Amino acid sequence: MIHQADRVLIMGILNVTPDSFYDGGRAYETDAAIDKALAMIEQGADIIDIGGESSRPGADAISVEQELDRVIPVVRRLRAKSSILISVDTTKAAVARASLDAGADLVNDISALRFDPAMASTIAQAQAMVVLMHMQGTPQTMQQAPVYQDVVTDVCAFLMERAQFALDAGIARDHIIVDPGIGFGKRLEHNLELLRQLPKLASCGYPLLVGLSRKSFLGQILDLPASERLEGTIVLNAVAILGGASIIRVHDVKEGRRTADVAVRLRT
Repeated sequence: MIHQADRVLIMGILNVTPDSFYDGGRAYETDAAIDKALAMIEQGADIIDIGGESSRPGADAISVEQELDRVIPVVRRLRAKSSILISVDTTKAAVARASLDAGADLVNDISALRFDPAMASTIAQAQAMVVLMHMQGTPQTMQQAPVYQDVVTDVCAFLMERAQFALDAGIARDHIIVDPGIGFGKRLEHNLELLRQLPKLASCGYPLLVGLSRKSFLGQILDLPASERLEGTIVLNAVAILGGASIIRVHDVKEGRRTADVAVRLRT
């Protein structure tokens, strides 16, 4: 069960890409990726989120074949070694289908089922879980002057519309998770306002995933590179948990697990 009042799930980020904003290239090879995944499980991860294509601002798109080559060997080998929930961070139905066939449980789609018309039916047929994330534009364009009438209202309306789309496609209600997309097509103040009003998003009826780990808006606040943003991440993860997040997505699993175990006691 994803939503639990007394426990927040930790989604550990496993980027098998050479160009992710923080850890690009560190777990690019399959052996290194599996070692990192097993270490995150030991540190308290509940979900491993495997990504084969960078979604950092301005990132170039890659082919289906490239993404499959990066992701599928890792999914297959991790499933052979662990029963942990495996998530695949992709917008491509072919990658989702192959990943689910290889043992993945969840598709983390930053496009909220918009970029590939076959994605919703692929997830429904597999009876898999899905994360629907809000984003303005694409990773290539999302930070080019994002504008909102009211960011909380706009994001909430988008997520509810996409959740209904998923339901209409045959995805089970209890398999849907929503994500406000912090840092995806948002200015600093948009991100902060979403965090201030996170309880509104958490009350929408679906488990809420929040990803804050070492993001660039923290760099704006702290004037520090990604490698120096751990403390800021810990603070914001605690804020997200107090605001009702069911899952936090992190690079630093040990710190995320400890943050969650303390912060959740303040909301029960």
